[in-house]
Amino acid sequence: MKIEICLESVESVLIAERGGADRVEFCADLFEGGITPSLGAFKVARANSKIAMSVIIRPRGGDFCYSDLEFASMEEDIKLFKEAGADCVVLGILTPDGEIDIKRTKKLVNLARPMEVTFHRAFDVTKDPFRSLDTLIDMGIDRVLTSGLEPTVTEGLDTLIELVKRAGDNIIVMPGCGLTERNFANLHAKIGAKEYHLLLPGSVESKMIFRHPDIYMGGMLRQGEYSITHTDQERVEAVTALRAKL
Repeated sequence: MKIEICLESVESVLIAERGGADRVEFCADLFEGGITPSLGAFKVARANSKIAMSVIIRPRGGDFCYSDLEFASMEEDIKLFKEAGADCVVLGILTPDGEIDIKRTKKLVNLARPMEVTFHRAFDVTKDPFRSLDTLIDMGIDRVLTSGLEPTVTEGLDTLIELVKRAGDNIIVMPGCGLTERNFANLHAKIGAKEYHLLLPGSVESKMIFRHPDIYMGGMLRQGEYSITHTDQERVEAVTALRAKL
């Protein structure tokens, strides 16, 4: 069983590696659900870590129906991260009617090889999970990240069980969203997947001594400027310890 940690900083990559994770998904702006990280940050992480690294290729937040310019930027990002040493790219493109955009997805997959390709939770807003799964299998996608077309893995449990069963060895169904060190063992016992995707953050207090109380960088919905979020190593270790017992 493999454990992938979703994160958005170089420090978090190193923390996840120390905690025993098998792979990370490197993103920026998890408030938006994750968008493509900076190439510079990825290069620094790659130079300082041996852990397998997936990179999300998502030019913006919002839906997964992209303009020609957005698609072109995805192509360029894949080329750049491939050259920089990424192990896998994470992507998802849909048509306006809620189906997987086969033509564009195939183009990105061909561009990405020999890297692995994960189809992300765009899958969870398609019309039919089982038809979508068959489409991804036909395209040779390596894995699909999904919460079972529900907000969390717990709510999508029945669909996830069926997806894992139907996938067999043709594609990896990787449950993610709402998994924690507290519910991991129980949900794995029911789902029986080969890989899992977890976000396990913790807060670190700022080193700033002087603090301006009235200046905010992120608008009304924001994390405080003097609290920094990184992956929590103890939480990662808790999950990997559970994995060893299962």
